Amino acid sequence: QVQLVESGGGLVQAGGSLRLSCAASGRTDRRYAIGWFRQAPGKEREFVAGIVWKGSGTSYESSVMGRFTVSRDNAKNTVYLQMNNMRPEDTAVYTCAAASTDYVAPLDYEYEYWGQGTQVTVSS
Repeated sequence: QVQLVESGGGLVQAGGSLRLSCAASGRTDRRYAIGWFRQAPGKEREFVAGIVWKGSGTSYESSVMGRFTVSRDNAKNTVYLQMNNMRPEDTAVYTCAAASTDYVAPLDYEYEYWGQGTQVTVSS
């Protein structure tokens, strides 16, 4: 079992920045890829970004490429999502998830563990 807790959400103006954190506890001795997903009201959940357990493998959804950066600190069992130049359409609940894969899985059904999510609101 792995428990994931997100933090860092909030309200930001368009063009601003936020950094989300995803802290993992439990069976962190296993190797998990971590993905960030978001869900806006009335929309389906979508993959945003992800990172593999070891190495530099990352993946991004096209609309966030160049604006968002995902990174991890394995010593702290924490994954970060740095969000810059934010837009109102980035407004959503952001959730991190863990997958027992050695690649970044873009589909939510590949993820075994999920956090509770954190609200991000970007005002225009």
